[in-house]
Amino acid sequence: MYLAAHMTLLAALFVALAGSAAGVLQLWQGRTSDLRWLERAQALVSLCLIGASCVLMHALVVSDFTLEYVMNYTERALPLFYRTTAFWAGQAGSLLFWALMVSVCGTAFLFTRTYRELSAETRTWFLVFFLVIMAFFGLLLSTWNDPFTMQRPAPADGHGLNPLLQNPGMIFHPPLLFLGYGGFVIPGCLALAQAMSDNREEMHWLDAARPFTLTGWLFLTAGIVLGGWWAYMELGWGGYWAWDPVENASLIPWLIGTAALHTGIVEQRRGKLHRTNIFLMALTTVSAFFATYLVRGNVVNSVHGYGEGNVGPYLLIFVLAFLAVIAFIALRARYDEDKELGGLETREGFIIMTVWLLIALCIVILTATLWPVLSRLWTDRPMGLDANFYNNVCLPLFTVLLALLLACPWLKWQGGLRDWKKFLITGAAFFGALVVFWKVGVTKALPLMSASLCAAILVSMAMTLAEKSTRAWRPALMASLVHISVALMALGISFSGPYKQEVEVELARGQMAQVGPYTVVLSNMYEGRGANFDYIEAELQVSKDGKVVSVLAPQRRLYDKWQRSAFSEATTYPSLGSEFYATLLGVSGDSAVLRMSANPLVNWLWIGGALMSIAPFIGLTRKRRPKTENASEAA
Repeated sequence: MYLAAHMTLLAALFVALAGSAAGVLQLWQGRTSDLRWLERAQALVSLCLIGASCVLMHALVVSDFTLEYVMNYTERALPLFYRTTAFWAGQAGSLLFWALMVSVCGTAFLFTRTYRELSAETRTWFLVFFLVIMAFFGLLLSTWNDPFTMQRPAPADGHGLNPLLQNPGMIFHPPLLFLGYGGFVIPGCLALAQAMSDNREEMHWLDAARPFTLTGWLFLTAGIVLGGWWAYMELGWGGYWAWDPVENASLIPWLIGTAALHTGIVEQRRGKLHRTNIFLMALTTVSAFFATYLVRGNVVNSVHGYGEGNVGPYLLIFVLAFLAVIAFIALRARYDEDKELGGLETREGFIIMTVWLLIALCIVILTATLWPVLSRLWTDRPMGLDANFYNNVCLPLFTVLLALLLACPWLKWQGGLRDWKKFLITGAAFFGALVVFWKVGVTKALPLMSASLCAAILVSMAMTLAEKSTRAWRPALMASLVHISVALMALGISFSGPYKQEVEVELARGQMAQVGPYTVVLSNMYEGRGANFDYIEAELQVSKDGKVVSVLAPQRRLYDKWQRSAFSEATTYPSLGSEFYATLLGVSGDSAVLRMSANPLVNWLWIGGALMSIAPFIGLTRKRRPKTENASEAA
């Protein structure tokens, strides 16, 4: 069975290679009559990957330890829920899952009406680019990262799943990221295909790929936000973003994809930035592969990177080759680029500044992530950059983005204010919030500025939503809700980090500690046994304003297969104001060593992230409408 599964991966490789080669040959000969065979090749690749995935999932469910992958990431005591999520716990399995998501997205696109309305030449070029990507996946999976490597004799039990991965977030976070990466492959390949076919009579690639672009963006957004929540709840340190290389690896494609969405607005509304938009959309796909290179290539050390495998050089070669191809295609694309860009006083200028800031953030994050590698050029002791560097450089840039977001809705495309009264109200809201936050004790410059901007953005977006033209135009409604979610998330970040109150104390039974507005008493301690771990539990009585509000039980766990390390299970008392967070660090005699914190407004980060992930569904489709200046002003 496993040999057959391996053969299906080889079949996917050869079918994808043959399909892409046949497509290039057809285009070279100036014909597209055999397009249906390319479509069948893509469908066959998907069937091969689906078959291989079903075999691996079956092996995980039944705990067949003749597969090395099953042995390395599961054990018999592991609940079925986590045995299935082990599919993407390791390098080979996660690569297979990513390839499956990309292939399924590509096959789904073949059945859409918009695909059928494209010219035969554009569809051929699309399948050539797409099948090349699938061939690369097939090469990785059938050689250096084969998930069906067998061993004889089979061990009685497996090594078990890393306890940090035994969390409900494991079933959602990686799949959402891979769905985001897979969704962006469609517009990336389609942009390159239409640039090569140079067909001006068909539907523009931005419109044709719109559902996949937005779903790719929302899935990637949801995956990143959920990853932050997972880190907050599972790692026990009370934070949600540590600027870890793997975290940065997922953020870079998101920033580039967001920039591409904004250049797409300028192209659709103003007929400009055609080549830039092609390059950025394809670069989003390239950056996803580069993110994979960071995670799997042993380039930099990461808390949750993959240590095995030797795919790094091959991923880097693919990324560099793909980057050269998209740069060449974007430069040769035949578009009228003689129109001058709008000045800084126009809405167009503000959007372009937003794009430049997003790209600048990408460059900063990428450079800082690779700093241990780059610094080897001039020192024998390379060092990485810690979270302080990222916060000191990136957070001010994000604050400038908030300022642009505040002003942009009230500018005209040609320049000037489109509604000076509402712009004044927005400005008054900003200065009013500035005074209020200062009065309540927010005196740090960056949190004060960003929180005031967030409050003003909420007022600004509320006025925008109240406009009749916005309510009638779903994409603009979507954009307004996304911008509201940005403000809510930024508000949570502005307070939960700089104004977090944290203590680390040792408490005996009956002793009390004060954490921000909360009074905490250690009521008792217990020992127990879980499914595959032993634990110590501290019972905490949490009071606020003299009233008991919750009884929490943080744990310290020692897993059977991971005896060298103890793992903390944090607990929280949720609040829209200041959330209480507790972690049991250890036990000293009859006392518990606890890390406890009060995290102000942290849940607004998750609320904003959820809204940001849902809002794009509103704009997946839209009615065709004339491109008039009045319509443009509603954007």
